[in-house]
Amino acid sequence: MKIFKSLIIFLSLALLSQGAFAQDTKIGVLNALQALFNSDAARVWQQGLDEEFSVDVTRGNELGNQLAQLQEEFQQNEAVMTEEEKRRANTDAQDIQVQLQLIQERLQTSLQERQQAFLQSMQEELAAAVTDVVAEGGFDLILNVDSAPYFAPVLDITARVTAKLNQAAQFGETGEEQ
Repeated sequence: MKIFKSLIIFLSLALLSQGAFAQDTKIGVLNALQALFNSDAARVWQQGLDEEFSVDVTRGNELGNQLAQLQEEFQQNEAVMTEEEKRRANTDAQDIQVQLQLIQERLQTSLQERQQAFLQSMQEELAAAVTDVVAEGGFDLILNVDSAPYFAPVLDITARVTAKLNQAAQFGETGEEQ
């Protein structure tokens, strides 16, 4: 029993000393993807994607409207349609759905490829921005937002990292404003 009490006292002292040490530790929490995709570089990238995929998006919207119109007409006229007309309407709707699905899959695949390329192209800039924020803020530890089930909003450095990314893009590598 005496050993058990000594062990509890020792553990309590160890926890208290760790608590005192932890109070001096400055921690930040970062959502790196949010920092990156909220940056000016991401806005420019997104504008390029919007332009690149505008034809497909427009065509997808047109097909969606055609499908909705076809379904509405079918519902209104189903009672007076022949079996052949019903079959033709169903075939037309399926054709439109297939075209729409192909466009959606192509857009999704292209977007994922472009996102991956953007992330890879921005890795060094993101690392530099995080390093600058850590140095300026005197942080000892940066946690990924996904690894912290709860944190006080004051610990979130995401906006600071985004600002550093924007600042770096504005001034470029030469230090001169572009």
